[in-house]
Amino acid sequence: MKIGRRSFVHSTLAAAGGLLVPAGALWAQEGARGAPPNLSAISRSGKQLALSASDLKDLRASLKGKLVLPHDKEYDEARKYWDSAFDRYPGLIVMAASADDVIKAVQFARSHDLLTAVRAGGHCQVEKATACDGGLMINLSLMREVQLDVKGRRVQAQGGVLLGQIDRATQAVGLATTLGTATDTGIAGLTLGGGIGRLMRPFGLAIDNVVSAQIVTADGQLRQLSEQDNPDLFWAIRGGGGNFGVVTAFEYRLHPLAHEVLAANGSYPYERAQDVLRAVTDLAAAMPDEMTLGVELSNDERGRQVTWSGFHAGDPKEGERLLLPLQKLGKTLRARMTAESYLSAQGVPTNAPLAVPQGPASYERHGYVHGAPTDALFAELVRRFGAVPATMQCFVSLGQFGGAVGRVPPEATAYWNRAASFGLLVGDSWEGRLQPEAVRKAYREVWSGLEPFTKGYYINGDSEVIDKRVRVTFGENYPRLEQLKTRYDPSNFFRLNTNIKPARS
Repeated sequence: MKIGRRSFVHSTLAAAGGLLVPAGALWAQEGARGAPPNLSAISRSGKQLALSASDLKDLRASLKGKLVLPHDKEYDEARKYWDSAFDRYPGLIVMAASADDVIKAVQFARSHDLLTAVRAGGHCQVEKATACDGGLMINLSLMREVQLDVKGRRVQAQGGVLLGQIDRATQAVGLATTLGTATDTGIAGLTLGGGIGRLMRPFGLAIDNVVSAQIVTADGQLRQLSEQDNPDLFWAIRGGGGNFGVVTAFEYRLHPLAHEVLAANGSYPYERAQDVLRAVTDLAAAMPDEMTLGVELSNDERGRQVTWSGFHAGDPKEGERLLLPLQKLGKTLRARMTAESYLSAQGVPTNAPLAVPQGPASYERHGYVHGAPTDALFAELVRRFGAVPATMQCFVSLGQFGGAVGRVPPEATAYWNRAASFGLLVGDSWEGRLQPEAVRKAYREVWSGLEPFTKGYYINGDSEVIDKRVRVTFGENYPRLEQLKTRYDPSNFFRLNTNIKPARS
């Protein structure tokens, strides 16, 4: 079953010159009414340009959704992201209500050479994806329709859908698919980067369950993607991030999951860290696909500690049996062993509406560990983490990969790191938008010691985009991705992402 294609009306809106009015504080002044004669905006090359009132009027009239400008009351809500460290001020925001609106927004941006960012769920970690001061933001948060095909075990979802919506709809009929671990995460960015989640070891990554998709490419065209339709682009969006366009809809394969699952953890004093790290990673090597293990070093109001976690997607009793070897670690500070619904494990609220709240400012670095983690890695991890200031709320975690993820050939999708055994994630959070310099220095000290033990990274879990790391992340898939980028987006219109640059002619 494919997602239907909609027709659209092509429109060209010409740029107009004139006096520029700053797009921020001036319009927020008391008594501001209507659009100014000319709106100041930023081009893709960083130059200032002007959009006339008639340009904006024509764009607004063409949309089923909304055009939000800096003086509008919806502006602050429309521009914000989950991470409060990202404080950007777009020149204009298209609140798209359909794929047609996305087409019109792309066409408008192209005709005016506007810097363009895409906001789907808003649960973004990569700062460059939000660097759109003065540009055009395409916001998909109005596009939250979910359609379920129980008999065919498929679910279709628009690009602004949050993963908790799909979990609710599918669990109501005893089905599920791999999505992320935070219920307020948008499915679009999550899926385009690969889609790590609690069900990835038994069922594969989110991209391994995508059957078809719709995308608006840089030329303003709506394209159907599947193994039969535009298979090259279908390959590229499964792990290649937002480099190739705005995905306005996904169709996922579903799996039976009507029983309770097991969620478990146990915490120990920090001096037990190396023992717990070794015990958990050794046990992980013998686990069936249904079990996923992790271990985390954390520093918070309770002080430094080490915690293992386990999730079992099969019979909870079997999960408990598989975790018995961890009892040898001795007495815990806290422990949990709970059979619960998959919705509960995912943290999906029972009745409350799903939204993207603004959380604290945060910063994360990620890397893949290949092969069995070494004692040298554990020693460096414990040493570096033990040296961070007591006031710094941060963590380092190792999360298990393998299972169905590793049985897909790395060249089958754009996501290359199929052979990883663990993902290594280092993160911290703080109050206020700017990270204190002392915290930044301590945090980077931790990562500098751990990065040599990793190869490549999860593009949804790292706050920095560094070109040389991007190439390593996509491995031998990078040349093909570069060719497709050159073919479908030669001007690098979609550049605010983990960017794959077009080849130079």
